Amino acid sequence: MFGFDALALARAQFAFTVMFHIVFPALSIGLASYLMVLEGLWLRTGRAVYIYLFRYWLKIFSLAFGMGVVSGLVMSYQFGTNWAVFSDKAGPIIGPLMGYEVLSAFFLEAGFLGIMLFGMNKVGRGLHFLATCIVAFGTLFSAFWILSVNSWMQTPDGFTLAADGRFLPTSWMRIMFNPSFFVRFPHMVLASYLSVAFLVGATGAWHLLHDRQNPAARMMFSMSMWMAAIVAPIQIGMGDLHGLNTLQYQPAKVAAMEGLFDTTRGAPLALFGIPNMQTEHLDYAIEIPHASSLILRHEWNGEVQGLKAWPVADRPNALVVFWSFRVMVGLGFAMLSIGLASLWLRHKRRLYDSRVLHWAVVAMGPSGLIALLAGWVTTEVGRQPYTVFGLLRTADSLSPIAAPGVAASLAAFAVVYFLVFGSGVLFLLKLMAAPPHSGETGPDPQMPARSSGIMPGPVLVAGE
Repeated sequence: MFGFDALALARAQFAFTVMFHIVFPALSIGLASYLMVLEGLWLRTGRAVYIYLFRYWLKIFSLAFGMGVVSGLVMSYQFGTNWAVFSDKAGPIIGPLMGYEVLSAFFLEAGFLGIMLFGMNKVGRGLHFLATCIVAFGTLFSAFWILSVNSWMQTPDGFTLAADGRFLPTSWMRIMFNPSFFVRFPHMVLASYLSVAFLVGATGAWHLLHDRQNPAARMMFSMSMWMAAIVAPIQIGMGDLHGLNTLQYQPAKVAAMEGLFDTTRGAPLALFGIPNMQTEHLDYAIEIPHASSLILRHEWNGEVQGLKAWPVADRPNALVVFWSFRVMVGLGFAMLSIGLASLWLRHKRRLYDSRVLHWAVVAMGPSGLIALLAGWVTTEVGRQPYTVFGLLRTADSLSPIAAPGVAASLAAFAVVYFLVFGSGVLFLLKLMAAPPHSGETGPDPQMPARSSGIMPGPVLVAGE
């Protein structure tokens, strides 16, 4: 079908659906925690600005959560339609972990979401805040299970191979807490928090450009810049640990990330280049001598393996991995720069007055989500040609299905996704384009700005 075989089309379909899906859980993880903080601050201080912001972002969270659920259901069906062999062989491990995610994390989220959305006047402030906390915990617990599954596929452990090729569990603790889980899970959660921080910051900056005195816009911008300044350097440090873990367990992926074909002592760090898989050379390279060895081996002349150390059939696509990695890292340092700039302007008491910073944050609004997607491309393409790294090849995981069938479903997914989720994203942008105000209402129209005798204090305080 148009020069693509069933394997390429099935991979494209899964990549297309997962890249649509992952955006919404990332928003749910970050926004749920943000809402928990806002409601907690409102209960603690009584300041009306926090409940106004809670109402404002609750509507956005509920829509993102719903789109995440729908896109996740569609994506999971592909394990049966396109990847039946993978499901059969890895099912004894993947199936229970995915089931635990539904039975524990998703049930927590779904069970208490209704209270969070509509229960403020029905269960009281304390129980409502507990529901918000449980929803926030549920999103993190869901990420725990999904990252456990994906990390096991990257660094499989705690299993034995049956005679028929199936993966049978021998230690659930080693399966769940496999060698890469401890860096990949926090890396994903921090990425979600940064994504939401810049989305919230861009929304606040946009409204400050139109009304510098809007108290809710000032508050959300201030909180998001604190998040950027604190979390961005932590995320860069966690990314370094993630890279060292990958070097230990998936060195071919690191070679592709570096665009390195020849095993080299004192390997340079390529800032720019075009990996050529045919000539096995990094074309148009701009490099910093020895920097890659320093970062990866912590030695001036440390040895870094190149892609030629593996057979051609075992190498990931260096062109894709090289550039997706640089998009992720470049945006990470850009977010760090924004966070540091906000600290300087806050010190100068110009945080709400700098139009340059406000426009920069508006431009950086989607940066966290783009970096997250680039990171997943690096992770998943870098794992190829395996579904279960080193043990089960992607080509051996495919269902016995012809290319025209996969192409038809991919085309149908593309049309439906762009119509349905495109409309959803446009509505999300419309909600964020509306300025927050003191009369903000949430899904529960009777939600009060004050409750049980708590009086809102001043909307803003100096040094916020």
